[in-house]
Amino acid sequence: MTVEDVSVTFTRTGLHAMLEGILTIADEPVSVSQLAQVTGATKAEVGAALDEIANEMRVSERGFQLREVEEGWRMYSSEYGSQAVEKYVKEGHSSRLSQAALETLAVIAYRQPVSRGRIAAIRGVNVDGVVRTLMNRGLVQESGVEQATGAVLYSTTQYFFDRLNIDGLEDLPPVADYLPDLAEVEEFDEVPESEQ
Repeated sequence: MTVEDVSVTFTRTGLHAMLEGILTIADEPVSVSQLAQVTGATKAEVGAALDEIANEMRVSERGFQLREVEEGWRMYSSEYGSQAVEKYVKEGHSSRLSQAALETLAVIAYRQPVSRGRIAAIRGVNVDGVVRTLMNRGLVQESGVEQATGAVLYSTTQYFFDRLNIDGLEDLPPVADYLPDLAEVEEFDEVPESEQ
């Protein structure tokens, strides 16, 4: 093995380590362009390294899997450890949402985009703090302004879908009669966000 061969191997190993480190802490999928910019490698080198890492993880049956999605690359827990992960989560070892947060999240998921006033009308309580908590956890995001009232509208994030392991709203289970029709809910007079 020549010095030149060692240099190439070290660079390849170093690139793999950088990519794995970045993708392990990333909250969202990261594009090849972003990874190339951060690591100083070319897009072709990053793309090849990502394919190699993904293949190595598949072959070695690791607990993580590297997958390419529409927005870029992201780490996911693999099927090899899925039963243990599911048991860990079900036994409460992860940070849980309160009942109020779960109810608010359900309303947002099924009625999005929806304003805080409408959420409060459905739940019957003030939801300002709960909506902030859901936003801080990355499950909910602002998604526009209601034309009539100027109230901020909220919807779920891609992270919400990732946590539920579904592709989109169409994969949510039907709620049937669990939530009242908005037409039946007494409307709140909402104050535009700028006046609060």
